[in-house]
Amino acid sequence: MIDFSVETPDDWHEVEYLYDLTFAPGRTALSSYRLRDGVDPVADLCFVGRDGGGVLAAAVRNWPVCVGPAGHAALLLGPISVHPTRQGEGLGAALMAHCLDEAAAAGWERVILIGDAPYYGRFGFVRLDAVTFPPPTNPERVLGQALAPGGLDGVAGHVRKWPG
Repeated sequence: MIDFSVETPDDWHEVEYLYDLTFAPGRTALSSYRLRDGVDPVADLCFVGRDGGGVLAAAVRNWPVCVGPAGHAALLLGPISVHPTRQGEGLGAALMAHCLDEAAAAGWERVILIGDAPYYGRFGFVRLDAVTFPPPTNPERVLGQALAPGGLDGVAGHVRKWPG
């Protein structure tokens, strides 16, 4: 049994280790990290999954970004990760569902990410042809999901760092 809870400052080192383990330490060189530099994640939408013994099994973080000239607020989902010893148990899917439910309940209208459409499509993500990330992001990997009716209507343009 895995319990999901909001990430706390005490979780930070373990979560960073998990991300390094599953994505490699060079992950912070990715263009999506330029959108995160100097911006705090949405604390109430960063989750950890721990087993009954308190061992970290999964984690996800969400960051605020703006899209296009209209400045549509969006969540940038990720990274999301499951410890290699726990993969194949459905934890990633459960964590994704939890994260999306909580984001919708918190009033976010849309969430975007960079990922594989065949994997994320099962969670309702679609390719966003009119949305671009900083290079060298592959445009085929830019995905989004409306969390509210019409949440992706008119959302187009370049994704940029949250102004806060």
